[in-house]
Amino acid sequence: MKKAFALLLTLAVSLTTFVGCGTAAETSKPANNESQSSSSEKDSSQKEEVKTEEPVEITWWNFPNFAPIDDTAGKYEEGIIQAFNEKYPNIKVNMEMIDFASGPEKITNAIQGGTVCDVLFDAPGRIISYAKDGVLADVNSMFTDEFIKDVNNDNIINASKVGDDYFMYPISSAPFLMAFNKDMLEKHGLLDMINLEGDRTWTVDEYKALLAALKEKGEKGAVVYCVSQGGDQGPRAFISNLAGTPITNDALTEYTINSEGGIEALAFVKDAVDSGLLLNGSALDGTASIEEFTSGRVSHTILFSPGVYNNNKANMDFEPIFVPFPTPAGQEPELEYLIDGFCIFNNGDEAKIEASKLLIDFICNDPTWGPKNVKQTATFPVRGSYGNLYEGDDNMTYLANLTKYYGTYYNTIDGFAEMRTYWFPMMQAVLAGDKTPEAALNDFVSYSNQSIQNAQ
Repeated sequence: MKKAFALLLTLAVSLTTFVGCGTAAETSKPANNESQSSSSEKDSSQKEEVKTEEPVEITWWNFPNFAPIDDTAGKYEEGIIQAFNEKYPNIKVNMEMIDFASGPEKITNAIQGGTVCDVLFDAPGRIISYAKDGVLADVNSMFTDEFIKDVNNDNIINASKVGDDYFMYPISSAPFLMAFNKDMLEKHGLLDMINLEGDRTWTVDEYKALLAALKEKGEKGAVVYCVSQGGDQGPRAFISNLAGTPITNDALTEYTINSEGGIEALAFVKDAVDSGLLLNGSALDGTASIEEFTSGRVSHTILFSPGVYNNNKANMDFEPIFVPFPTPAGQEPELEYLIDGFCIFNNGDEAKIEASKLLIDFICNDPTWGPKNVKQTATFPVRGSYGNLYEGDDNMTYLANLTKYYGTYYNTIDGFAEMRTYWFPMMQAVLAGDKTPEAALNDFVSYSNQSIQNAQ
């Protein structure tokens, strides 16, 4: 099933030729690493020099994961393409930025209309759903033994495939967690109410005490947003950790959030909103709620990550404090996490597919641009050989150590996309008082379990 990446290039040459002369692409390894260098030399010796004659044109759609340059969306990506074209001048890349609010619908409509892009930079939740729908080309040839060994993480590898076939090529990962406005806490003498030692774990009771103290000082709590799917992993992780109950079981065969703890956690959220400790976000999505935090209008956010901070820090006039979600006493947090990666839509043109693989390989594995691109997303490389890209940055070093709290990656569960359509209406119904937390969660679990069956 797995092919050496050299076979990819041989295949690309047999299917299409480009103008001028060039050398076959290498699955590049990071510089200054002896074990990787020897492997790279071995791989290079197996690749043939090839000549190319005809151009290929591909389209890359990109969510705003890379921090913008000069506040200009897409400017950094243009630099990637320019560098790529220095190596592959005859592969024209048309790049289009899409946003997290309207992007998913745009992709779905484009798939249905036969106008979808060739390359997409996204996460497994959507990518694996597209793979199960049969609209992606596999990237098996890119999953060399060397790459899998370098990643050395079964969760990331398994999240990239369906059955025995790989459909997402990962570049980086990062945890989702909470963040507080440090300046605001210091101003009111409340900073000592957050655990700043070790992994900064804390309890639900400690969180409730801080919410009460913030309200007494006239400050607003986090937005419990639920207008759409945008950033919906935040509220799910928030409630799941408050409950000490995972969203699904480890086998990904059923949803479990309607436990006694889950019902109590959702009831607490409802009461906290009603009493003004938290804010009703029935009209807001994740992006809007994060803006409430980064603008300084609320004390904390239930959705933050190093990448989100990286994209917003230029507009923030305070320092955030990252903390895991609070949990019942004696329990450890279970964090959801981002896996960034690329997929290729099968538009029926093998030349475009092979050119797309070359673009993805360059973005992820070029000795210069691979690490640079990971840092531009403020995430952590999936390749262990890249080492610590944030030497001297205490904040990023702290975040890198949270991998031990990564929970079951349920975003690839059968029916995930359908489940997401049930989550935010359920939250809206509870916050509006139309359903009790128990009834709402029981209905959500019933519909979501059916979505697994529907997908199968």
